Amino acid sequence: MRDFYKLRSFLSEYKKQLIIGPFFKLTEAIFELIIPVIMARLIDKGINGNDVTYIFKMSGLMLLLAVLGLICAVICQYSASVASQGFGTKVRNALFRHIGSFSYEELDSFGVSTLTNRITNDVNQLQFAVAMLIRLVIRAPFLCIGGLIAAILIDAKLAVVFAIAIPLFTLILTVIMKQAARLYKLVQKRLDQVALIVNENLGGVRVIRAFDKVDGENQRFSDAADLHKAANIKVGWLSALTSPATTLIMNFAVIAIIWFGGVRVTGGAMTQGQVIAFISYMNQILQALIIVAMLVTIYTRAFASAGRVVKIFETKPSIEDKGRKDHLHLHHASIEFKDVGFAYGTAKDGGETALEGVSFTVNPGETIGIIGLTGSGKSTLINLLSRFYDPTRGQILINGMDTKEISPKYLRKAIGLVPQKAVLFSGTIESNLRMGDNAVTKKDLDEALDIAQAQEFVQTLQEGIKTKVARGGENFSGGQKQRLTIARALVKRPAVLILDDASSALDFATESRLRNALRIKTADLTVFIISQRVSSVQHADQIIVLDDGKLAGMGTHHELRKNCPIYLEICNATESNGQADEVKEVTAR
Repeated sequence: MRDFYKLRSFLSEYKKQLIIGPFFKLTEAIFELIIPVIMARLIDKGINGNDVTYIFKMSGLMLLLAVLGLICAVICQYSASVASQGFGTKVRNALFRHIGSFSYEELDSFGVSTLTNRITNDVNQLQFAVAMLIRLVIRAPFLCIGGLIAAILIDAKLAVVFAIAIPLFTLILTVIMKQAARLYKLVQKRLDQVALIVNENLGGVRVIRAFDKVDGENQRFSDAADLHKAANIKVGWLSALTSPATTLIMNFAVIAIIWFGGVRVTGGAMTQGQVIAFISYMNQILQALIIVAMLVTIYTRAFASAGRVVKIFETKPSIEDKGRKDHLHLHHASIEFKDVGFAYGTAKDGGETALEGVSFTVNPGETIGIIGLTGSGKSTLINLLSRFYDPTRGQILINGMDTKEISPKYLRKAIGLVPQKAVLFSGTIESNLRMGDNAVTKKDLDEALDIAQAQEFVQTLQEGIKTKVARGGENFSGGQKQRLTIARALVKRPAVLILDDASSALDFATESRLRNALRIKTADLTVFIISQRVSSVQHADQIIVLDDGKLAGMGTHHELRKNCPIYLEICNATESNGQADEVKEVTAR
């Protein structure tokens, strides 16, 4: 409940609805409490007295109260819809923005499937809880208390039945709520696991089919779904006990009212109409208590969801945007790594590090190749430069300033990154290119496409750069996607261009043309080329060789072949895989 209260600021814009809605719902409840009194008089004076005029008069009054109650209910419902939908939208937008501020460290910690589930399913639960807050949270207790007071005013002795039934009901609700709260948390965890498997399968459907693992993945999903089903059955079974338990108590209470009420009518202490009113109040209380039971279930879910949502809001990004915002409006960038070390997750507590003691300097306009065996820390080094993570120790300097002192937003404006996995977004080729800079001209887009060697295939498309891009760019080949992502990075006119294994899907001829175009048309650009292929980095001004997170060597292709055993090993492996001619040509120069 404390977590739910922490989200109250998102309701500040809807104070009017929070007042109007409950007020009209309360008014409707008052009308409902008046009707049994009118009914009692109709029976005692109208029917028993055979007064037709009085019967019509009381019937008309009851009809008027019912119509007024309906109007009040509609106003309340509208207020609840406005407030709950607005609250849900504001929470969802705030969550999305906050998640967008996370570094890779926080994203790794939560996981994509969990974040997706929290921003959709959990917010829906909270949204529904707000609607119920306006519509029923005040009405249901008021009917219970009001009905009890009205019953006491009619006959205090018979009202003892209420005093016995209501505490029993409260006890049942308390026990069920405590157990259900624990089970609902388990349900949400199981749902996260189901969402994770769905995301993995949709994203890796080609790999799954290529390895003929469809049946295995079906079984994995089925197992996760069964666990989710089992958790839901447990909580559903527990919640299902609420209604029959409360109905049983209330039905015994009605029997007691009829039994003892009949005795008191016979003794002249009560009238027939009062007994009917007593039963009406008992039914109203019964319905209100059933609603309370439903609210217990709803708010048990909501409190669990609120905890999950608040946990995201309370997670502070490890990389904060407090740096200077005016430093990197530049065209040239010198970069220095000074004894940089980094460890992922629990490795910070003494586990294995991803980078250790890495130091080197890059001058403006240089092309730097980064090579190493799988897991050597190549992508980690680039993630640190882009400030997706901060170093565990050491410093990364750009033009003499520590990257921790530079706003990540402005740092990344100066860096054009082409990641390992080419990612395009639904829209058009043009909209994807303009992610780099929406203000560029058509000429700038064509120049970027030309440098990235993408113009040749874009021009063959019927709609050119207006061609539609499917989700994830699935209507393009791997090589085409890589060239488009390179063009997107170039559109930014960055000071630093990072190609993280960005030419792995390109043939050697296209890759060679790309390198030449970058060297000729972007001479002032500092370029990092990360690859496992010697042919991709051998033309670089300097090549950094990484081995198990450590700097194993730095120099030109010729120097490293002579002085760095690991680089020579990579070269020999490359030559044996069919690139000997290209390597030998460079070696002979």
